[in-house]
Amino acid sequence: MALGPPARAISDEEFSSSESQSSRSAQQQVVRIAELRRVHEAFAWFRSHARQLEDLQLQVTSIAAPPWGEAARSEWLNKRFSELGLADVHQDEIGNVFGIRPGSDPSAPYIALSAHLDTVFPPDTAISARRDADKLYGPGISDNSSGIIALLAIAGAMHAAVIPNCAPILLIGDVGEEGEGDLRGMRHIFQQPKWSATIASLVVLDGAGTDTIIAEGLGSRRYEVTIRGHGGHSWSDFGIANPIVGLARVIDRFTRTQVPATPKTTYNIGIINGGTSVNSIPESATMRVDTRSASVEELDRLERALHEAIDEVIPELTGRKRQELLTAEVRIIGNRPAADLPVDSQLLKMVRAVDAQLNNTARIQRASTDANVPLSLGREAIAIGAGGAGGGAHTIHEWYDPTGRDLGLKRILLLTLALSGVADK
Repeated sequence: MALGPPARAISDEEFSSSESQSSRSAQQQVVRIAELRRVHEAFAWFRSHARQLEDLQLQVTSIAAPPWGEAARSEWLNKRFSELGLADVHQDEIGNVFGIRPGSDPSAPYIALSAHLDTVFPPDTAISARRDADKLYGPGISDNSSGIIALLAIAGAMHAAVIPNCAPILLIGDVGEEGEGDLRGMRHIFQQPKWSATIASLVVLDGAGTDTIIAEGLGSRRYEVTIRGHGGHSWSDFGIANPIVGLARVIDRFTRTQVPATPKTTYNIGIINGGTSVNSIPESATMRVDTRSASVEELDRLERALHEAIDEVIPELTGRKRQELLTAEVRIIGNRPAADLPVDSQLLKMVRAVDAQLNNTARIQRASTDANVPLSLGREAIAIGAGGAGGGAHTIHEWYDPTGRDLGLKRILLLTLALSGVADK
């Protein structure tokens, strides 16, 4: 998950104006569910299985899940889903894992919970998942092993407490959320009519904490820019067009682009590659560019600015001789849509009602998560944390503190049941 700046807090006036009968109904529904004996049994299950959940978290963290290499972790989750008695447990062709808790109303659309399986770490990363005092350590232990464990905890507690949900609940472990995975797992899911036509709401479980509601999708576009030339010797071929010089001038021109503070818009040159030795004029140079904004128009403007910088620089460095020829190629390597959940949506009312019931304070934030995909399609989706606390995300020193995890799990369970309904039994 990539966070953007905290979004503005919804004002008391704005929330009051949207607190219609459906808002009061949401609060009443959450209160009724929270008072059920079986729900309290599920809450007790979270506490009694805390150590087991930690052990599972260490276990899944030890299974490498690099970009485009999540197969082993998908198989692990597939087995865990089967052990929990979920129905129709299976993997799709790209490695997404599914399990269903059937509801008393099989015709109702699905309420979906998801957690991404992948990490940012390359295949050769040494993984040492361990417990040290009260904390767990390991690459990806919080982002997103904590989300994966939350899926298992919700399914395990509902199974143990025999909670009769009305609408069916779909649990998903999806691939390709991080980096250049570009949300490929969630994109694939919502491209399938089987799921796109039947998922009513998606709650994404990503990382730790209980203090945020990601209801605003941060848009991003990423580019790989390659400039190519003839190449040669630094002495005998001095003066011919140099791709690295060309790339440097493109960077200089592009980074003069002004961006607004509102909506916050950013750009970054994150990777540069090129050349073979200090005394060689390189044949190519490549950079990777990240642009982000809540505004599609601003992303479009940055894309134009990048192309304009290239179009200005290449003619300046290109001569008439073959050795003086430079060419440029721009390839899009990531495109995450920007979209927001309406402030009067039923999903937002429900999560607000749950937070009120649990005396939990959470702030609306903008970020890039799996929720971007359904939000861009006009569907209801949010991303929330799985409880506890985490730090060092995207580093090998990542940690997770399970203290307070049960608050996050209670929050997820109440929200899931409020959305699906609980059958009278």
